[in-house]
Amino acid sequence: LEILLKGLRRLEYRGYDSAGVGIDSGNSKEWESNAKCIQLIKQRGKVKALDEEIHKQQDLDLDVEFDVHLGIAHTRWATHGVPSPVNSHPHRSDKSNEFIVIHNGIITNYKDLKKFLESKGYEFESDTDTESIAKLVKYMYDNRESDDISFPTLVERVIQQLEGAFALVFKSVHYPGEAVGTRRGSPLLMGVRSDHKLSTDHIPVLYRSSGKDKKSCSALPRTDQDTCLFPVDEKAVEYYFASDASAVIEHTNRVIFLEDDDVAAVMDGRLSIHRIKRTAGDYPARAIQTLQMELQQIMKGNYSSFMQKEIFEQPESVVNTMRGRVNFENNTVTLGGLKDHIKEIQRCRRLILIACGTSYHAGVATRQVLEELTELPVMVELASDFLDRNTPVFRDDVCFFISQSGETADTLMALRYCKERGALTVGITNTVGSSISRETDCGVHINAGPEIGVASTKAYTSQFVALVMFALLMCDDRISMQPRRREIIQGLRVLPDLIKDVLSLDQEIKILAEELYQQKSVLIMGRGYHYAACLEGALKIKEITYMHSEGILAGELKHGPLALVDKLMPVIMIIMRDHTYIKCQNALQQVVARQGRPIVICDKDDYETAKNSSRTIRVPHCVDCLQGILSVIPLQLLSFHLAVLRGYDVDCPRNLAKSVTVE
Repeated sequence: LEILLKGLRRLEYRGYDSAGVGIDSGNSKEWESNAKCIQLIKQRGKVKALDEEIHKQQDLDLDVEFDVHLGIAHTRWATHGVPSPVNSHPHRSDKSNEFIVIHNGIITNYKDLKKFLESKGYEFESDTDTESIAKLVKYMYDNRESDDISFPTLVERVIQQLEGAFALVFKSVHYPGEAVGTRRGSPLLMGVRSDHKLSTDHIPVLYRSSGKDKKSCSALPRTDQDTCLFPVDEKAVEYYFASDASAVIEHTNRVIFLEDDDVAAVMDGRLSIHRIKRTAGDYPARAIQTLQMELQQIMKGNYSSFMQKEIFEQPESVVNTMRGRVNFENNTVTLGGLKDHIKEIQRCRRLILIACGTSYHAGVATRQVLEELTELPVMVELASDFLDRNTPVFRDDVCFFISQSGETADTLMALRYCKERGALTVGITNTVGSSISRETDCGVHINAGPEIGVASTKAYTSQFVALVMFALLMCDDRISMQPRRREIIQGLRVLPDLIKDVLSLDQEIKILAEELYQQKSVLIMGRGYHYAACLEGALKIKEITYMHSEGILAGELKHGPLALVDKLMPVIMIIMRDHTYIKCQNALQQVVARQGRPIVICDKDDYETAKNSSRTIRVPHCVDCLQGILSVIPLQLLSFHLAVLRGYDVDCPRNLAKSVTVE
């Protein structure tokens, strides 16, 4: 129980609304004498509420120890049905808990499954899509053709009926001590812990025999010394199924990333991986990988929240994004993940950047420098809208998929859409082994380190830097571009120190937050390189302070938004000394003329702008295309302080999740 609850707490940063566990409450002999064998405990709210509920259980002996024990636990982010104990996972097949299941993702055909199962007499108790999986596995068991059907076979039959995205783990009283996990579209990994040598570091995938008679379907291929992972000499071993490495990293750093439609089964201390059929390009084994993540990386340290820690980590995180890639002495950029495809990318006709939320803003922020250095048309698309429009994509397009988690459902669907149309696909992610990093043709890991806070900060600035590095790589052989390239590369060199200078304004920004936190709304305006910073700053304020905020293109001011400006409306303006400076000064005059009292984020030595504004936040000057990194950080700090002053949980904003694995 302690391992399960601690694992849930490690994942709680993603923003969840209910939790539950399913554990053995006795051995199988007791179950045969009609005692309940699987105990479910579920509660609405944080993991703490579940922990309290567990300790209230009268019939649960917390001191019982098992030689073999399987427990499953889950934190839910409501998609179907309100947060409540009955809608929480694990879901059960019936009132005696014969089968229980936990699920990440979304089942799109659950209504059809539910209708079918209800017609067969199965009763539903929740509003969720997941409950249909628990009932379906019992239906498969009740209608089995022989008593010796294996648990993985049942699960294979179930997933053949499911449409949508899922990572599933099953437990059953009919298969005591056995666990079966499977995935399609949602992440699932397996941690392996043993103090003893393991039999292999590559687990072969077992494919079902292709015989056409029914018998060949009921029995899986043999599992023996050659096809399983187990500890040598039958020593103790622990297996962990998890959606994210942070849940298991304190127990083991040896993990296996499962692929779509893998069925992983643990039985008698042995792990085997099964698939129904072999497809082209399948790798017939899964490797045990050693993760470099350390526990202290996902702990808060001296900061009050993960978000605050991550804002202040940005000088290091941008260095980590550039480390080993940018050579400041000879002005070269190397991106190992793209080297085999860079010639093909340089021959393309256009670049399409596809993302959601903050990652989309990273695309908007770098669009101008990409257009300048590649001399290609660049489209920046919201993944959900891109799919809704059935956007034309061609073989000579290069499509970038930007996602912190690498699991964002809309972005993943857009990736598959572009692959079908023959475009070259490039991933920009922060998560090694994620779905986007595996399914793209090539890519760049941004190496920002684990990001725990739901509101993305350091991942945004690292995505920004990664896209700038790509732009630099694209024009490294163009003589006319060399002075500009050198200017940007030297700008990257000083960027970490300039970020530290901006972070030193924290106290000043806190005082500003104290003046603003009771306001209902805030407008943020800018143009050119800073429009993305306005959008991103407004999104951060929405996400964690629940204030209305809007990022406005300053050039659009007189086409409508100026009507909102009066002496009460807080207006933040970003005005930097670049090619839009004069136009931004005009916008500032328009706001001041309407009794607006703008708060201006400007260059350190821009005294002219300071004269016309009630308040200035002065940031150091950098190369124009990198200045957006320095102008967004004050807005990240402002949103953080506003949320703290309003009394909200900064790391877990309501209604939001870190990794958006549903459409």
